[in-house]
Amino acid sequence: MEKTWKPTTAGILSIICGTWGVSSGAVIVVLGGSITWMVDVPFAAKILGLVGIPMIVLGTVAIVGGVYALKRRVWGLALAGAICAFIVPPAFVLGILAIIFVVMGKGEFEPKNA
Repeated sequence: MEKTWKPTTAGILSIICGTWGVSSGAVIVVLGGSITWMVDVPFAAKILGLVGIPMIVLGTVAIVGGVYALKRRVWGLALAGAICAFIVPPAFVLGILAIIFVVMGKGEFEPKNA
């Protein structure tokens, strides 16, 4: 099968969204720690941690899925990465495009038994 731009574009978009999610989540977690230190509000770090840590996890899955999409390897993992890229708050439009391109390029991924 001929290789097209769809999985490559999906992988790049997933990696961009994942990087954005990991960096945003890290900033939110650090900001929570700074607010607690400056204002002495212990629950602020917990609340911001509840937002920041899932962003880091989703961003990491999006990056891994993006790498698999670039390699045209495990389609399910590439799709999971694109879905996580959609869920990461700052860049959900790019995540929608990543999902569409992964689905459109499904035939280009290696079969399970290969």
